[in-house]
Amino acid sequence: MSEHIPMTPPDDTPIVLELQDVTCSYDTGFPAVEGISFPARKGDVICLLGPSGCGKTTTLRAIAGFEPVASGEIRLNGNVVSTTSRHVPPEQRRVGMVFQDYALFPHLTVRDNVGFGLTSATATDRRGRVDEMLFLTGLSEFAGRYPHALSGGQQQRAALARALAPQPVLLLLDEPFSNLDPDTTERMRLELLHLLKSTQTTAVLVTHDHEEAFAMADYVAVLNGGKLEQFSTPETIYHLPVSPFVAEFVGQADFIPGTIRDSAVVTQLGTFPVPPDYRGGPDVSIMIRPDDVHVHENGNGDGTVESRQFRGSEVIYGIRLGSGDVVHSSEASTRFFPLDAKVDLEVMATHTVVFDRNPSGRLVACTPGDENSTGGHPERSEGSAFSGI
Repeated sequence: MSEHIPMTPPDDTPIVLELQDVTCSYDTGFPAVEGISFPARKGDVICLLGPSGCGKTTTLRAIAGFEPVASGEIRLNGNVVSTTSRHVPPEQRRVGMVFQDYALFPHLTVRDNVGFGLTSATATDRRGRVDEMLFLTGLSEFAGRYPHALSGGQQQRAALARALAPQPVLLLLDEPFSNLDPDTTERMRLELLHLLKSTQTTAVLVTHDHEEAFAMADYVAVLNGGKLEQFSTPETIYHLPVSPFVAEFVGQADFIPGTIRDSAVVTQLGTFPVPPDYRGGPDVSIMIRPDDVHVHENGNGDGTVESRQFRGSEVIYGIRLGSGDVVHSSEASTRFFPLDAKVDLEVMATHTVVFDRNPSGRLVACTPGDENSTGGHPERSEGSAFSGI
């Protein structure tokens, strides 16, 4: 099995946030999230990633104290803040929150918005802290403006400065880039990440965009149907997904059927090693990403170029195999293959990700090889992936 990056930083880094088997229900018997467990250490940026309705915002609201827990517990700096019998209100948790719409006070200037939460500070300390946050977020020259006179990116920075001004133990961000155009989003991601790292702020960010999660996060929690599918580094989640859902949600993935024979997976694309910790049946599928596959033109090749998607720096080709299955390949935009061209495929994967396939053809779960990848709850995955070098 390939070497995994540890799920969390070294143990001497203090844990700021810890969820243990957290379940939240809006209606009795219908949990919005169920059995969620993961830690966040000092300076971590955690992304809650998943489709609409998966429970990521409910999880964020439970951490903030806006939602009670039906079972389990939430700890902040080692202190229990949420159980079925104890609920510390949001204003006592020392948690900063950046809402999706920023929620700036329209009748207050940027300076007054940023200083709004510093009620217990002296006038001198308040002024100094506000000046510091305005400088860190690049808003010093806009201190006297009102929110309506700011761009979307400036409004977000003002909301961020306001959330960070009281020096919270944890910062929560609910899809903070959803109102920004793509260019501004890219710039704000970099600015936000630099600010979080330079201030050693621990943060939990909600997003449905896997590229955003990969760009921002130290660790990603992938949710599906209210359950935690996988918790690990972006690299591990992309290359070693524990379920077909995770594999497809975090990037384009093709599943090629194969059969295990003599300790190898035999497929129409060639033979691949069986991961040593695989415990499923002989009928399997291997996961292949477009960046694993390279195209070579060959008039007698077994593949046919079926589609071509130009994406600027790359082109995604869809190659139909003789069996009828389609595999996708990511090629440099300078490489051109016409539609209907006959080609050969070369798979350059450094590891094999194998999913068990039952008689109906559906990918199913089997014994996991790395419990840490799902935060200690691998049995909750829809499937399990294994990596063979």
